[in-house]
Amino acid sequence: MELIFFSILVFLVIVFGLMAFKTVRQGQEWTVERFGRYTKILTPGFHMIIPFVDSIGFKMSVRERVVDIPNQEVITKDNAMVSVDAVVFVQVMDTARAAYEVDNLDFSVINLCLTNIRTVVGSMDLDEVLSRRDEINAMLLGVIDKATNPWGLKVIRIEIRDLTPPPDITNAMAKQMKAEREKRAEILIAEGRRQSAILHAEGEKQSAVLDAEGRKEAAFRDAEARERLAEAEAKATTVVSEAIAKGDVQAINYFVAQKYVAAFEKLAMSDQQKTVIIPAEFSALAATLGGITALVEATTNKKGS
Repeated sequence: MELIFFSILVFLVIVFGLMAFKTVRQGQEWTVERFGRYTKILTPGFHMIIPFVDSIGFKMSVRERVVDIPNQEVITKDNAMVSVDAVVFVQVMDTARAAYEVDNLDFSVINLCLTNIRTVVGSMDLDEVLSRRDEINAMLLGVIDKATNPWGLKVIRIEIRDLTPPPDITNAMAKQMKAEREKRAEILIAEGRRQSAILHAEGEKQSAVLDAEGRKEAAFRDAEARERLAEAEAKATTVVSEAIAKGDVQAINYFVAQKYVAAFEKLAMSDQQKTVIIPAEFSALAATLGGITALVEATTNKKGS
C-alpha cells in the first residue's frame, strides 16, 4: 500500500509539474485563461501557472509570416477575365486581440484579401491592371491593413504574384507587342538612313567648299601672274615708247617684230591649220630681227659706257 501510495504521489507531482511549469519558445506568445477567462500573456521564457485553475488558451506566433491567397478569376472594368494570384505578409502585434477578436485568423485574412482584390481589380481596365501592379498592391495594403487592425494584426505588405489574362487576349497582346517592336525597328532604320544622308550631304558640302576655295586660290594666283605679266609688258611698252620718242628706229622695229612674231605663232599653233604659209615679207622679218639685235647691242654698249 505504501508503494502504491508513493507511486501515485510521484505521478501527481509529475502531472502537477507539467501543468504548472511552462516554457514558451522564442517567436511565440501564449494566452493564459483562468476558469475560461483570459488573464495574461506568456512571453518567451520559463513560466509557472496554477494547475487546474489556469490553462493555456492560444499559442500564437508573433513572427512575420506569409499567407497564400488562392488564385481567383476577376472581371475587369472592360469585361475582361483575368486570373489573379497574391500573397500577403502579416505579423501579430496584439496576441490577445488576434486570439479572441476573430475566429480563425488566417481564414479571415484570406477571405478579406479575396474580396478586396475583386473590388480593386474590377474597378480598372485590363491595360491598367497589367501596367499598374504597384498601385494595386498599395491600394490593397491600405484597405486590408485598416480592416485587420482591430484583430491585432499588422499587414506588412501584399504582392500580386501573378496576373494572367485569357489566352486570346494574351495572343492579341503578343501581336501588338510584335507590331510595336517592328515599328520601333523601322523608325530606328529610317533615323539611321536620315543621319547617313545628313552626314553625306555635309561631306559633299565641305568638299564643294574646299573645291571652291581651291579654285578661288588658283584664280587669284593666275590673276597675280597676269597682272605681273601685264606690268612687265606695260613697262616694256613704256621703254619702247620712250625710245621711239627719242627717234630710235630700232625700237620701232622691235615693237613691230614682237607683234609680227606673236601673230605668226598663233597661226602656226592652230589645230585646223595643216599648212603654214610663210609670207613674202619673211626676209623683212629677218631684217627686223637684225634691227632688234642691233638695238640690244646698242643698249648693252650704253650700259657699259
